[in-house]
Amino acid sequence: MLAATLRRTTAAAARLNTTRCFASAPVDFDHFSSGWEKDSSEYQTEGKFHIETFNKISPLGLARFPSKNYEVKEDWENNNAHAILLRSHKLQESEVDVSVRAIARCGAGTNNVPVARMSELGIPVFNTPGANANAVKELVICGLFLGSRRLIAGINHMTQLGEQGLQKERVEKDKSMFGGREIAGKTLAIIGMGHIGAATAREASALGMKTVGYDPALSIESALKLPREISIADSISSAVAEADYISLNIPYIKGEGGTHGIIGKDVLSHMKNDAVVLNFARGELVDSDAMKEYLDAGDGRYISDFPDDLLWNHKNAILLPHLGASTEEAEETAAAMAADTIQAYLEHGTIQNSVNFPAAALPERKEGSIRVTVATQNVPGMLAYISDVFAKHGINILQQINTSRGDLAYNVIDVELGADTIDLKDLQKELTMHDGVLSSRILFGVAGAGYARNIEGSYFV
Repeated sequence: MLAATLRRTTAAAARLNTTRCFASAPVDFDHFSSGWEKDSSEYQTEGKFHIETFNKISPLGLARFPSKNYEVKEDWENNNAHAILLRSHKLQESEVDVSVRAIARCGAGTNNVPVARMSELGIPVFNTPGANANAVKELVICGLFLGSRRLIAGINHMTQLGEQGLQKERVEKDKSMFGGREIAGKTLAIIGMGHIGAATAREASALGMKTVGYDPALSIESALKLPREISIADSISSAVAEADYISLNIPYIKGEGGTHGIIGKDVLSHMKNDAVVLNFARGELVDSDAMKEYLDAGDGRYISDFPDDLLWNHKNAILLPHLGASTEEAEETAAAMAADTIQAYLEHGTIQNSVNFPAAALPERKEGSIRVTVATQNVPGMLAYISDVFAKHGINILQQINTSRGDLAYNVIDVELGADTIDLKDLQKELTMHDGVLSSRILFGVAGAGYARNIEGSYFV
C-alpha cells in the first residue's frame, strides 16, 4: 500500500525549501521536498490550488473558484490535485493522489466515495445536504400522481392506438382501463424528515394530504420546517400502517444496524394492500423480492428512481433513471455549495458538511498570524502533544479548537509570529510524524503549499 501511495516519489529527489515573507517575519517551510520524479515546477501551477473534477460539474458552480487562486480541470496528469469534486463517479483509492487534501460530492449521498478509507488517510469528505432537496421533492410529488393515476400505462396505450390509427375511435371506450384516485384526504407517511422529507411534508399538506412522519434522528432545524398538522410515529411500521403513500427519504447505510433492505417483509406486512411506495432515496433500501411479493399479492404500487433487476417490468412498478437531482438548478446549487465548502477548508481549515470529519471553525486569523491544522486519530494525549510541540519551538498559540468525531480528531490552531524568521520545517515534521497524526497543513496565504502527511510512517510534504 505504501509503495502504491508513494509511487510518485523517489529517494534521490532533491530537497526544495521555500521561504515566504509574511508580515514582519519570513516563514520558512517545506514544499515538495519528500521527492518527486520531476522538478516540482512541472507539477504545480505557482500559487494556485488544483481542483480535479469527475463527471460534468456545473460551470456556474465551478465559477465560484476564483481563477487567481484556483485551477480547475478534469485530469491532472502529474498527479498533484489538491481537492476532488465529483457527482456520481465511483471514486477509487487509486484516483486519490497523495497530494489530495479534500473530496466533495455534489449531492447528499457519498456511497460512491470510499469514506472509511479516506478517514484512515486523514482526508475529509464533504457533501451538499439540501442542495438538491427541491428537485427531489418535486419528483416525489410527481411520484404521488404517477402512483395514483395510471398515467404511464395510459400514455403507452395512446401511443399504440396512434400507431394503429385508432385513437379517436377508442379513447372514450378505453379510458376506464386507467382509472385512479385522488391524493387529497389521503395519508402520506414520510420515512426520514431531513431536507427532502420536510419539504415533501409541507407540499403534501398543502395539497390536502394528511401526513405522518418517522425519523429517530429528527433535528430541531428540520422539525421547525414540518407542517403543524403532521403526526410523529415511533417506528416505521406504525408510520406506514394507515398510510396510502409512503415516501422514503433516508440514507443508505451498509452493515449491521444499517438501512440495507429496511423496507422488507416485516414493514411491507404492516402496509395497506394498495399502498404506494415512493423511493427517491436509494434503491438498496428496498428488498426487491419482498416488494415483488407485495405487488403480486395486492394492488400496491412501487415508484422508484433507481434500476431494479427484478421489478423493472412489473405492471405495478415504475422505475425512473435516477432523475431526482437532474435539474439545471440543483446541479448548479450543489456545485456551488461544494466549491464553497472546499474553499473554506483549503483557505481557512473550516470543516462544514463533512460526512467523516467533525465540524470546526475558528474566527478569521489575525493579521501577522499563521493557521495550522492537524488531523489525528481520536486518542488520548494528542492535544497535549500538539501544544507541547509549539511550546518547544517557542511559538505562542493565539486561539485553537479541537473537535472529534468517531475515530478522528481535528485541530485548528492560530499561532503568533515574532520578528525573527519562523522555521516551520522541523515543527511540521515533528507534528506530523508523531504516532496517531494523519496530516497537517500550514495556512498563511500561499495556495497549494504547506501540506504534510504521515503515510504509514513515511513523511510526505
